[in-house]
Formats: sequence, structure tokens, C-alpha cells
Amino acid sequence: MNPAIPQRVLIATQNSGKVREFRRLLEHIPAQFVGLEELPHVDAPSEDGATFLDNARLKARYYSEHFDSAALADDSGLVVDALDGAPGVHSARYGGDGLSDEDRTNLLLSTMSDVPQENRTARFVCAVVVCRPSMGEEFLHALGTVEGRIAFEKRGVNGFGYDPVFVPDGERRTTAEMDSEEKDQLSHRGNAIRAIAPALERLLLGE
Repeated sequence: MNPAIPQRVLIATQNSGKVREFRRLLEHIPAQFVGLEELPHVDAPSEDGATFLDNARLKARYYSEHFDSAALADDSGLVVDALDGAPGVHSARYGGDGLSDEDRTNLLLSTMSDVPQENRTARFVCAVVVCRPSMGEEFLHALGTVEGRIAFEKRGVNGFGYDPVFVPDGERRTTAEMDSEEKDQLSHRGNAIRAIAPALERLLLGE
């Protein structure tokens, strides 16, 4: 590969917030990171995996083969101890299809309205997978987590998803009250990307 020509890496998500976050976290890697919204529409695969890693892998494989490109996919979610791990792998569909991020966050707060502070522990989990057609059944992967608790009300306007109600350990602010740089330093997605970035760079350089 000519090192002067950056390889294309597809960021396999329609979530514009995630695309921006991935690009920030991977800006040091000499590649062209392209979101799904920049490519012809293709129906999304069914995310029926039992774990975050299962879902990230099936998305990376699906889009890598469809677009004949290296693809980076993640599956992320909120795991709440008082809800026996819910929403978990169903975080993006919590409460049913058609709900907005705000609707899902409101549902979570309503469901947890009687849960006391000491029992509101939770964590964000992110599984990241990279594959390309030439890799066959092999793939790169990493997991990232951040521990915290669920606030009693929404606070902040930054971020997306459940950010307005998640307070990381050691913080009083929700992740929606943090700027992008602060969030990247401690987020589950930031941790996962930092873990996989060296292997991704070696893959793209053909090492």
C-alpha cells in the first residue's frame, strides 16, 4: 500500500454523534474515516447477538463485506445493576422502536424513580470490532467500560443517548455536562478505541 494514500475505514453507524466521537479519537491514524451517512443506503443488519461483542462483530463483518472496505463497528450500552443489567444490549431499543434518546432516558428515570442513591450503580460498556474482507473470520476487538451511577434527573446538553443521566465515578457532573475532550478521556468508547488503535494502525500499515 502506498503510505501517501490513506486507506478508507468505514465507521459502521448511522449515529452522527458516534461518528464525530470516533473521528476525534482516531484523528492520529492516517486513514479516511467515512460514516454510513456518506455512502449509499443499505439496510442495517439485525442486531440479535447475545453480547455487545457479538453485535459489534456482526455489524463490522456485514458492512465490511457489503462495501468491500475495512469497517469499524461498535456496540455500546448502559448496564444498570438495579435493573438486572438492563437496558444492556437493548439500550438503543429500550422501550421499543420509534422512541427518541430523550424518550428512552425519561423511561429509564421513571423506571428507577424509587431506587435509592446507593443502588443506582451502572456502567457504560463499549465493544469495538475492526475487520476487512481479506481477514476472513479474524477480527480485531477491544472492550471499554466506565463505572458510575444514574442521576435522579437529566443534566447537560452535550453528548447523546443516556449521557444526561450518567455520572461517572469520581464526578458530580453527568457526561452530558462535560465537553468533548473531557468525555473522551474517561468514556467507555474512548477506552475501547485507545485499546484497539495500535492494532488498527498496524493493520492499515500492513505490518
